[in-house]
Amino acid sequence: MTDSTIIKLTAAQTAAKIASGELTAVEVAEAHLARIEAVDEKVHAFLHLDREGALAQARAVDEKRARGEKLGPLAGVPLALKDIFTTEGVPTTVGSKILEGWIPPYDATLTKRLKAADVVILGKTNMDEFAMGSSTENSAYGPTGNPWDLTRIPGGSGGGSSAALAAFEAPLAIGTDTGGSIRQPAAVTGTVGVKPTYGAVSRYGMVAFSSSLDQGGPCARTVLDAALLHEVIAGHDPLDSTSIDAPVPPVVEAARNGSVQGMRVGVVQQFRGEGYQAGVIQRFDESVELLRELGAEIVELDCPSFDLALSAYYLIAPSECSSNLARFDGLRYGLRAGDDGEHSAEEVTSLTREAGFGPEVKRRIMLGTYALSSGYYDAYYGSAQKVRTLITRDFEKAFEQVDVIVSPTTPTTAFAIGERADDPMAMYLADLCTIPTNLAGNAAMSLPCGLAPEDNLPVGLQIIAPALKDDRLYKVGAAVEAAFVEKWGHPLLEEAPSL
Repeated sequence: MTDSTIIKLTAAQTAAKIASGELTAVEVAEAHLARIEAVDEKVHAFLHLDREGALAQARAVDEKRARGEKLGPLAGVPLALKDIFTTEGVPTTVGSKILEGWIPPYDATLTKRLKAADVVILGKTNMDEFAMGSSTENSAYGPTGNPWDLTRIPGGSGGGSSAALAAFEAPLAIGTDTGGSIRQPAAVTGTVGVKPTYGAVSRYGMVAFSSSLDQGGPCARTVLDAALLHEVIAGHDPLDSTSIDAPVPPVVEAARNGSVQGMRVGVVQQFRGEGYQAGVIQRFDESVELLRELGAEIVELDCPSFDLALSAYYLIAPSECSSNLARFDGLRYGLRAGDDGEHSAEEVTSLTREAGFGPEVKRRIMLGTYALSSGYYDAYYGSAQKVRTLITRDFEKAFEQVDVIVSPTTPTTAFAIGERADDPMAMYLADLCTIPTNLAGNAAMSLPCGLAPEDNLPVGLQIIAPALKDDRLYKVGAAVEAAFVEKWGHPLLEEAPSL
């Protein structure tokens, strides 16, 4: 098989060919490394490429197979890892100058699980600094381009991971989702991204932004591939105090048996209106009609507290960020500025943060510190947590009436790089549909539902399920995906321009 054929395979197809001996894991790794070298100068999906490590992992898979050992369902499949998870011996920067050159002494639990499953980690992907952003423009190492149009954003904060998938640099990727940073990049790049139930995937070794919201999850080009990766990374971890001690839902089985027959699907009236691109609403309405044709019952829902979600999120997330990022003081690890013997420890910390943090991180630290300050805590942070409770209750009431909820993933298609750089509020609106799920801790998926007629760019359909019912995402997602592929005659990414 040629390299151009290998990189177009799904993760499931790749694993099957490696297991049968039709391909070696080294051949697969080399094909993807060659693709990265050919196109990543334009895309800039990767911050660090671990060529030697990837080929060593691939050789180990081939040796396993030669010994007759059974291979796992993703053995030998390449993956792009968001640069927020620690990787022993490989740089972890979180897209920030403050951790430039930092080599972690340990693997995150998620990294360990990937290695244990013989997934081949190609390298670390670009991201908004400390996962704060919706466009990957806030990376200290420069923006990533959207493979559909390199002048547009690939979403954020995990734009590097989504771009790597859309550019066929890897069949699998890992993202993290605090307010939509897996789903929104998936939507604007025509890929699949899943935010599992909060606590389903370990946060141990994931650099913290907002601890009550952060959640790692799978990114892929198909629903089945996402399910296979989900099964590898999920599960209880005693090293994470927020990890759920419960069995992983049967996500792979659900992805292999997609159906919405007899299911009740909710449509929330708050997820449309002013600010939504006409083409996005058009494709969403077509998706709802498709669900009806596939045998689902459509139920209209009213969740009034969802209108307050964005405001609550931008008090809770910055507050937790200001607390979490206090550890970057220039004294323990990472960048240190002004340590010339003439500055005090406090001055060194101040100079380090001034040099190491970018504008968006500083903005959120200041917002959060103010919201938590004496005299303002109850008015801001306390009120936001009350709104969070109202949002959770709205979800609970909704899920008494329906099995899943659907919405557009993001109000618009990918916007131009630089278009919203000077308007934080416009940037924050990109997460309008995704934030309520994070505040409630539910599970959600984004998958492609077509191209917007105005600009011929991908539109994402969001599916939301109750906590610990992640399998419903895959059951509905697989059914919708199959119906769309049949309608289009091919996967959506085949329409992406050639890089």
